[in-house]
Amino acid sequence: MMGIDRLPGRVVVGVDGSEASIEALREAQRFAVPLGATVEAIAYWDFPPVYEGYVAMGITGFEEAAGQVLKESVEKAFGIDVPDNVISHLEQGHPRQGLIKASRGAEMVVVGRRGHGGFGGLLMGSVSSACVAHAHCPVLVVHTPEKEA
Repeated sequence: MMGIDRLPGRVVVGVDGSEASIEALREAQRFAVPLGATVEAIAYWDFPPVYEGYVAMGITGFEEAAGQVLKESVEKAFGIDVPDNVISHLEQGHPRQGLIKASRGAEMVVVGRRGHGGFGGLLMGSVSSACVAHAHCPVLVVHTPEKEA
């Protein structure tokens, strides 16, 4: 039951810089506006796994790189005038687990699916499949926009 004091809903979007995730941001906004909801754009990053006792060289800058991808993706989706209801943030961790956790209390999760063409194009990616199977709210999987010939 919706109460008067109910907070606006959240539409969570996983962002990885792909064309599909940029389209997912646009679709999320189409759903969020009539709901009066916030679009929560989340990019995930992590350090690569390393063997114990092995010091990997050049494994810095992952968080900064993910932040740049997130910023550029939001700008590609909406231009320089990002709508007021769009917020974005970085999370350390894997997108599968992160998006499933973020789905708690959300109105919807929107994820992109990178098209691979042919038989591979019929398969969903591991993140979108995990969200469809385990999210705590409805999930919309957005395909990469088709290029016009």
